[in-house]
Parts: sequence; C-alpha cells; structure tokens
Amino acid sequence: MAKVTAEARLPVRPVKAILATTDVHSSLGDPLPMLSHLHKARPNTLVADCGDFFEGSGYYRLGGGALERRLLTRLYDVLAPGNHGWHHHLEPDLRPLTVCANVTDDAGAPLFRPLHWAEIGGQLVAVTAVLGEQAFACLPARDRAGLHFIEPARALHALAEAHRADAWIVLSHAGYQHDLALAQESPHLDVIFAGHCHSDHYGPTVVGATQVVKGYELAAGYATATPQGSGWHATVHRFAPANHVPLPLPLQALVQEIDHIRRRLQEPLAVLAPRFRNRPLDLPRLLSEVAAYLRHRACAEAVVLNQTSLRTLYLREYLTVGTLLGIEPFANQLTTVNLPDQFVDRPQELVAGLARWMGPIITAPDPLPARLRQVVTTQYVAMSFLDTANPPDGEPLADIVRHVLRTSRP
Repeated sequence: MAKVTAEARLPVRPVKAILATTDVHSSLGDPLPMLSHLHKARPNTLVADCGDFFEGSGYYRLGGGALERRLLTRLYDVLAPGNHGWHHHLEPDLRPLTVCANVTDDAGAPLFRPLHWAEIGGQLVAVTAVLGEQAFACLPARDRAGLHFIEPARALHALAEAHRADAWIVLSHAGYQHDLALAQESPHLDVIFAGHCHSDHYGPTVVGATQVVKGYELAAGYATATPQGSGWHATVHRFAPANHVPLPLPLQALVQEIDHIRRRLQEPLAVLAPRFRNRPLDLPRLLSEVAAYLRHRACAEAVVLNQTSLRTLYLREYLTVGTLLGIEPFANQLTTVNLPDQFVDRPQELVAGLARWMGPIITAPDPLPARLRQVVTTQYVAMSFLDTANPPDGEPLADIVRHVLRTSRP
C-alpha cells in the first residue's frame, strides 16, 4: 500500500468496493429499490454519485431539492457536481461531500476539495471528479460567473503529480465518449465512472488499464468497481425490487414525504388531445407546435427553443401535475430578447452554436430568416448563450406546453 500522506484522511470504515449512481434527476417515483440497496450496501461500500442528482421531475419542482439533499447526506460518501443542481453542491451540507478537480475560482483556488481518500480492498484510493466542458458551459450564467474550467486530463495529471495513491478513481460528468478519450490521455486512472451523457453505453469498456463504466440513469441502477488482482473489476446492475430491508427512521420519514408529493403529482389537470394520448411523447413534434403557437400568438419574428428544455415520457389520457412537471421539470421562463449583432445576418450560426452545447434546436420559422433582430426563447438560453444580462420576464414554458397538449387543433 502507498504511504498515507498528510492529506489522506482515511474514512472510519474500510470498504470492499465503490458503487456509483449517475443522472438520477430527482427520479423518486419508486424510491425503495434504490434506498434499500444503498442502505444495505453502504457498510462495506463507498457510495458515490456522478452528478445531476437534482432536477428533472415534479419531485424536485414541488420539493425544491430537500428530498434529494436528505437522501444524499444519509446514503452517500462522495459526490461529483453536475450542471443540474450545481448550486446545491455549494450548500453547507453537500459541499463537504463534493469533490471536483477542474473548476476554480477567480483566484485559482479549487471551488471544491479535489480529492476524497478511501481505503478500498486494502488499497489507498484517491477519488476525484471532473466536469466536462459542455456540462460546464451549460451551467446557468449566474452559477458560472467567476469560475474557470480546466481541461480534465490536465487537472488529473496535476493531482497525480502532487499525491501518491495505490489507485485513482474518477467520477466524471462529461459523457461516455469523452471519458474514453480521458482514459487514453490519463493512463494512471484505474476506473472512470461516467455520467452526463444519457446514452445507451454503459460498459465496462477497457482502455489500456482503465475501466470506463456507467450506471443506469434515472435511479434505475448503478455501477460498481472492486480491486481484483493487479487491476479493478467493474460491473453494471439495475436496482432490484425492494426486498423489505428495514430502513432507519430518517429514511422511513423520507419515503413518507415522497409518498405525500406523489399524491400531489397525481392530481389531474386536463384531458390530453387525441394525438398525444397513449404513446411516448414526441418531443420534436411538441416543441414544433409550441414554437409555432408562440410565434403566432406573440406575433414574434422567430422562436428558438432547445429540445433539452423538455423531457419525454409515456402519455396516457390525462395530463396530471406530475406529467406536466415531468415534461417541463426545469421551470423555464420565456422571454423576448435582441440577438447579438453577429447573428443578425447569420441565424444559422446561432442554431449551430446552440446545438453544439444544448443538443437539437427547434425554431419557428425553420429555417430562420436573415435580418433577424428578436427571438422568443427561454431566459436560460438568453442569459447563458446570448449574453443577455437581465432578460425580461415572460410566462412559464410549462403553461404553453399545457395549452398545446390539451388543444385538439395543432
């Protein structure tokens, strides 16, 4: 085992393995499988998360993150920050659990502690985290102010030069393909737990001596890594149905509060229009209708919306509070803003630039016309990507989504 340095604050309990969830996105509709497994595993396992534990469902919208915060502080040992719920990691109860190697403040100091030391299978293990460039760029502008991004491989190399460890594990919030490249650039890493990408790549994938692996998102599962011989063995699993493992009183109380919010989310709002009933939600179609409706009603020159502002799910006949907040979980506010001068005659560059960081973009009209001066978009897009400091308030995007979903005529 490597010599324990002064910075190596070993935990009170040595463990046999590390387990990592990712991109839970407040998916608390069926919490018992996850809570039961983590509670049962924790005595012999270091429990970690790769970011985006918050935001993405009505449980967050109605609970404000309190449920997720209590779950993290009771069941997790170390956290990576994600672009969703970033500000929660700066709160007093979660900041001590959070690690990140590649985000600094204006003075060049790490925003979070860079390392968590653990004893896993008799080895001294350095656990750290990195945020990908795209995830950093997607932070709300107010959260990004005064912060600086360091290329992940460079940050990890600097850590390895400064600290000795038997093994290095990274909680990454950058995307699976980026993590494969990171493994090639950083051969000293033993395991990279991937997050952020929402892809169907789970691995494990072996790159040199590094295992890249990702757990199932939305509280459906987890990934594990265990020392084996001279290397590490990584696996991916789904949470099994709860097997009635007794939970401590604080977790029982948490489950009761989740049940209370579930009842609120079941309240009906409207009958869905026939074209949306009993099928998976077609996000491009819905957003195209939303954009067309906004352009017509507001007599706007154009509407620009990112597809990732909404989430898909299976729709039945009724629109409930939970369905609406599941489709639009981010509390987006609409606004009308002037375009920066460089895009007035080149709106296609605006769409390409937004798509690079945010995924598919829906516009009305499509394509956008030249000499475009104003667009209707979300305040998030206006502040984060159009450099609009104080965009005027508009109505909630959820209200427009609700109108389109129950309107018979597109």
